[in-house]
Amino acid sequence: MKINSLADLKPLENTQFWLLATSASLTAVYASVYLRLDGNSSQVAVSLLGLGAVFSLLAEKRQTLKFESDIFSSLLGILLIGFVLLRSNYVGAVDSFVELTPFIAFFGLALLASGIKGLRQYWLELLIIFAFNLPVAYISQHLDISIFTAKFSSAFLAYLGLPVVRQGVNIIMPTGAVEVYPGCSGMETISQLVKLALLFLIMFPTHSLFKKILVPLVATIIAFLINAVRVALMAYLVAKSTPESFDYWHTGTGSQIFFLACTLLFGGFCYLITKQDDDSDRNEQLELPS
Repeated sequence: MKINSLADLKPLENTQFWLLATSASLTAVYASVYLRLDGNSSQVAVSLLGLGAVFSLLAEKRQTLKFESDIFSSLLGILLIGFVLLRSNYVGAVDSFVELTPFIAFFGLALLASGIKGLRQYWLELLIIFAFNLPVAYISQHLDISIFTAKFSSAFLAYLGLPVVRQGVNIIMPTGAVEVYPGCSGMETISQLVKLALLFLIMFPTHSLFKKILVPLVATIIAFLINAVRVALMAYLVAKSTPESFDYWHTGTGSQIFFLACTLLFGGFCYLITKQDDDSDRNEQLELPS
C-alpha cells in the first residue's frame, strides 16, 4: 500500500489496530473454550505458537498488505467471525469445529481486511493455521500406528527383563494387560511435535534440503519413542495394580510431563541445528576475501 501523506497513514493504522484487536479477542475465545472443554494445555500451547508465527509474518509485511475489501467479502467475513463466536457458546466437547476455530476466524478476518481477491496475500499464514489446527482425531483415524507402538513398548519392557507378551495391540504381563488404542498410539504427540518442527523451519529457514527433511523426521522419532516409553509405563503400572498412579500418568498431570520431555529434547536438537548453521555462516564470512 502506497502512503502519500499522514492523512493516508491514520486510516491504515486504525485498520491494523482493529484487525489486531479482533484477532487477539478471537484467540482468547479459542483458548478459553478449548481449556474449558478439554484442559489439554499442550494442544493450546502449540496452536498459540502457530498463531504467534502468523502474527510475526504479518508484522514483517504489514507495509505491503492491501486492505481493499468489498461488501460481499466483508459480509462473509463478518458472518464467519459471528459464527465462531456464536458456536463457541454452545459447544459441549472438543470437536473438529473447536480445533478449526482459529482457521475459520482468521479466514473471516482475511476476507474482512482484504476481500476474496486479497486472500493470496495470506496463503502462507492460512496454510500454517490450518496445519497447526488440523483435527487430531482425524489424523489418528487415518494414521493408526497402534501396532507399532505396542511392538516397541513390549520390546522395551522385555529389554528391561520384565515378563511380557504381545498379542496384536495388547501388551500382556502376568498380572495385567493394556490395549493400545489409536488415541494412545502417539499420533497426537507426533502431530504436535511435527507442528513445532514446521514452526522452527518457518522462523529459522534453511537452504539445506537434508535439514528440511531431518527436522520433522527427528520430531517424529522423538515423539514416537517417548510415547512408547509412556505406554510401557502404563502396562507396568497396570501389572503392579496401582490405579492411582496409572490415572496420574495416563490422563492426569503426569501425561503432560512426557510432552514436556519431547519438547525439551526437540528444542535441544533445534539448538544444535541453529548453532551449526551459525558456525557455518561464520566460517563462510571468514573465508570471504577482504
